Amino acid sequence: MAKNITSETPSINLLGPGTMLKGEIQSDGDFRIDGTLSGSIRCTGKVVIGVTGKVEGEIHCGDLDISGKVDGKVSVSELLSLKSTARLKGDIIVSKLSIEPGAVFSGKCAMEGSMPKESKEPRDDSAKAEKAV
Repeated sequence: MAKNITSETPSINLLGPGTMLKGEIQSDGDFRIDGTLSGSIRCTGKVVIGVTGKVEGEIHCGDLDISGKVDGKVSVSELLSLKSTARLKGDIIVSKLSIEPGAVFSGKCAMEGSMPKESKEPRDDSAKAEKAV
């Protein structure tokens, strides 16, 4: 008796140039946007905003590469990469951030990977050092 073995590969989805979408996108795979999204996207994989891509709304994803325009709140669990043609207006929460020369970012940035999860306040190790002396 033969076993059917299927391996699930993450899907790659595309919102092509000239395409406009209003609403919410949810995906377990990767997603590329070369058109316009007015709404939000939640993706466990990587989201790529191409040079012609534009997002007006929230983005929540694993990794994000921006070459186009984004206006809204961005939350990335791993790496946010702003390419030289990127225009990002909005607050971001990231673990790692890469900004190429020429990219424009306007907003607040929180680097969550650099702080302990139980406390979002910066650590004050001076009190511990005084007690140890």
